[in-house]
Amino acid sequence: MESIDRTAQNIEKIGALFPNCITETKDEYGKSKKAINFDLLRQMLSGDVIGGAKKPMNLPG
Repeated sequence: MESIDRTAQNIEKIGALFPNCITETKDEYGKSKKAINFDLLRQMLSGDVIGGAKKPMNLPG
């Protein structure tokens, strides 16, 4: 039985929504694999992304 590669599945899902954010890279064996260009994805979502430098809101509870 082969295990499910959830990372590859998630990359495929993101690629279906944002195909220009998918790039290829080499794994540790020199085989090409898909990867996400997070800088480009961040640019595409820039109006809807909260930057990491901001402090989180303090919510009661």
